[in-house]
Amino acid sequence: MNKQSRNCIYAKNGMCITGNALASAAGIEILQKGGNAIDAAVAMAATLCVIEPTANGLGSDNFALIYSGKTLYGMNSSGRSPKNISKEKILEKHGMVDEMPKYGWSPVTVPGAVAGWVAMNEKFGVLSFEQVLEPAIRYAKEGFPIGKETARMWNCAYHMANKKWNDPQFQGYFETFGYEVKAGDMISLPTIANALTMIAKTKGKSLYKGELAKRIDEESRQHNGFLRKEDLMDHKVEWVDPISVRYQDYDVWEIPPNGQGIVALMALNTLEQLQTSSVHLQIEAIKQAFVNAKHFVSDPKAMRVDPKLLLTPHYGKQCARQIGLDHAKEYGASDPATSGTVYLCAADQKGNMVSMIQSNYMGFGSGIVVDGISLQNRGADFSLDEDHVNCLRPSKKTYHTIIPGFVTKQGQAIAAFGVMGGYMQPQGHVQVLEHWLHEQMDAQSSLDAPRWMWEKDLIVHVEEDMDESVIAELKARGHEVIVDKEYSLFGRGQMIVRLENGVYCGACESRTDSNIGCY
Repeated sequence: MNKQSRNCIYAKNGMCITGNALASAAGIEILQKGGNAIDAAVAMAATLCVIEPTANGLGSDNFALIYSGKTLYGMNSSGRSPKNISKEKILEKHGMVDEMPKYGWSPVTVPGAVAGWVAMNEKFGVLSFEQVLEPAIRYAKEGFPIGKETARMWNCAYHMANKKWNDPQFQGYFETFGYEVKAGDMISLPTIANALTMIAKTKGKSLYKGELAKRIDEESRQHNGFLRKEDLMDHKVEWVDPISVRYQDYDVWEIPPNGQGIVALMALNTLEQLQTSSVHLQIEAIKQAFVNAKHFVSDPKAMRVDPKLLLTPHYGKQCARQIGLDHAKEYGASDPATSGTVYLCAADQKGNMVSMIQSNYMGFGSGIVVDGISLQNRGADFSLDEDHVNCLRPSKKTYHTIIPGFVTKQGQAIAAFGVMGGYMQPQGHVQVLEHWLHEQMDAQSSLDAPRWMWEKDLIVHVEEDMDESVIAELKARGHEVIVDKEYSLFGRGQMIVRLENGVYCGACESRTDSNIGCY
């Protein structure tokens, strides 16, 4: 897929951006019915579960940064591991494995996304929950034309499933998504429509306490899974204080752990202390930040250090002193995983802004689909090493890759932004902000600029349109550079910038089917 450059889009009344034009339109529909940016964000998140099931679904997790009333709020609706899971039970079920299984019932954690929608609607929304979910239900019932990039991901997942998912536990996936598609095909998903209708009418209670919870419990028991209706019933959305660092005279905000937003902040903090930047230094800062995050970050209750201590100027200077200024260093970290994530942002006439992200983790998630609910496989990120901070435990939140971003200056909202793509996400955050804040590019150019992705050790992937002089410099400094033609490797981003006059400037990803809705 070739990147297609585009211009920034400007609007005064409202703006909604997702990786799919239909979802962005759903957000604008809600704004024009009198909803606010939070209502629009929930509508888009629900719609994306229908029209982009290759990356998220009703069994996903989500996080959001919400600017309302001149205050920035953080929402963490990631689910915990089942109460009756343990390392011993995993080994008993799967043999002497070294890591968590990626698919099936074992890596399934409590789905938090729907609870996140309800919490956002109750705290900030002006329309009813049923009204906000109307576009998603309509698309699921009446059908929608599938986009080019979604069709590509759908078919990749289907071909993989045909080879690997031959166990009866995956029957729900094949009944719901088990066929090939092409761009422009009309797709209807009646089981998802039914589930969404039940969720809308009960404000999510059906999924956590009612009929849908019962069905998930039954299927889990039938296939020797660990998730139970009690796990669903106990899920709670957490309103958290966002964390930040000062970069280029702006405050950059992320959700605190268990998410990996702190990786982006640690890297930016290091670059701020260096008072200079280059692609080489950005890569080294990211490598070091990932090593630290993998050592420290997990469920906050299990962390051995206060996350804020990792973001102080003193710690940034300490990290800066360890950076290889002239040469690439091996820090050692786990390989980046494949991912399935959607990012969206919304803004309204009253100044409310939302940065939100939602994910199955890997494509269709665990491959388990119950009555239209694709259950995520976030538990695959747990470690089976008893000494690791992210070791598998009952009722524990794992290290989480999905991260929404936000920028303020002197307390005023400046930008909602995000980049999808597993472990690419903090790398994407750093690069977009480097282009926008440091190099003074506009928002769209900041997203369009060629990206790099550190994989592991000294291996760095770069897009094929990266400047040859930059590639040559990286090689000279000891990086093992791989030039990639596959743009999907480098994440997908969106951004809304609020100008001083209150006008919104929107930018969306040229590497996928992204679209800006505005009026």
